[in-house]
Amino acid sequence: MKNEADGNSSLKTRGFGTWDYLKITILVFATTALWQGMHAIILPLRVLDFVPESEKNTHLGLLISAGLILAMIVQPIIGAISDRSGFRWGRRRPFILVGALFLLLLLPGIGLAGSYVVLFIVYCFLQISSNTLQGPHQGFIPDLVPEGKRGLASGVKGFLEILGGVALLYPIAIFMDNYAIGQGSQWLWLSLALPGIVLLIFMAATVFLVKERPGTGGLQLPAFTFNIGTKLNHCLAWFRVSRLISFIKVHRNFCWFLASRLFFFLALAIIQRFALYFLQDVIGAADPAEAVFRFSILAVIGMLIVAYPAGRLSDRLGRKPIAFSSAILGTLGILVIILYQSYASIMIAAGILGIATGAFSSANWALATDLVAKGKEARYLGLANMATAGAGVLAGLVGPLIDRYEAVTTGLGYQIMLVACLLFFMLGGLLLLKVKSPVN
Repeated sequence: MKNEADGNSSLKTRGFGTWDYLKITILVFATTALWQGMHAIILPLRVLDFVPESEKNTHLGLLISAGLILAMIVQPIIGAISDRSGFRWGRRRPFILVGALFLLLLLPGIGLAGSYVVLFIVYCFLQISSNTLQGPHQGFIPDLVPEGKRGLASGVKGFLEILGGVALLYPIAIFMDNYAIGQGSQWLWLSLALPGIVLLIFMAATVFLVKERPGTGGLQLPAFTFNIGTKLNHCLAWFRVSRLISFIKVHRNFCWFLASRLFFFLALAIIQRFALYFLQDVIGAADPAEAVFRFSILAVIGMLIVAYPAGRLSDRLGRKPIAFSSAILGTLGILVIILYQSYASIMIAAGILGIATGAFSSANWALATDLVAKGKEARYLGLANMATAGAGVLAGLVGPLIDRYEAVTTGLGYQIMLVACLLFFMLGGLLLLKVKSPVN
């Protein structure tokens, strides 16, 4: 482990250029493109193939929440294993390769599924595979980027996440609208193939271009493989209640950070999860998938404007002021939707929410890299992503609530949804005030 730390240290002292920032973060473009298209468009329309219209929010919420529970479990465990691994490639890239290959093998299952149960199972395995690569990948920034440039690196990561989130949405929206009106299953297959090809290309770029430990090759099997059972038991033990309570006491500051992140992304996850059904049922969009794309593109424009400068600004002004202001702005965006429920007002709100999300993502992730314990970077950043995944899980619980109150009065369920989002943005900002910024 000392040799690996020395190798990573030498990378930092050599200087870190534009190409280096891109190499270590480009994979997030592909994973975000895949999951944004999957969650916003593909799954909502596939769920309608198998369940009654009146139960669509419930079943969509259950499906995605189950997968994200697995994400919460898998990502920090695999991240912790990668922290302790002895691969000569480095601690991260072998997991990225294996996770991506399984993800690509399982992706066609979304199209082959002939029932809701099969769709459910395939989706869960997709989440396991995706988080096998995402957990270790989170470790690249604290592993390789000099401390004074991590805000910038987080800004680049946020920029690529935003770009990935919208890059494939338009073709997927067109393909899935054609699929939804019965023009053939080939449109579904095109929707799945496109993000799969992008993931394959960017995974290969990451594995071959990122050098965690220059001048080494092959695998150090004894250091990892023969002790994998012991390491896995150690990682699982980390989640015991007693260990969890001890962690909260010792790392109270990091826990406040996690709670703030959870509530901010919970508000965002609810909007993203049920946007297609909201635009269809309340706004009356004729082509809901295309309406989701328009909403997303306006949000992304807002994100792209601020993601990179917010990361750089957080290096100068601090992480908390920018992240707190973002939470307030998110509250304002939801208020616009509540007060003016028209197509135009929703698109204006999309831009506001995009600015809030872009700034928050960059500053908040930079804060996460500041707070992680040295030598346990992937584990702690996996916990930060657990907050994101946990937000997705909790967002699924809103689905049955929407269906229940929509059965009482049309539009009531979605009004409750929006009020909940407003409160969660506010909580995300207020809890951030409890976080004490580390002194470097």
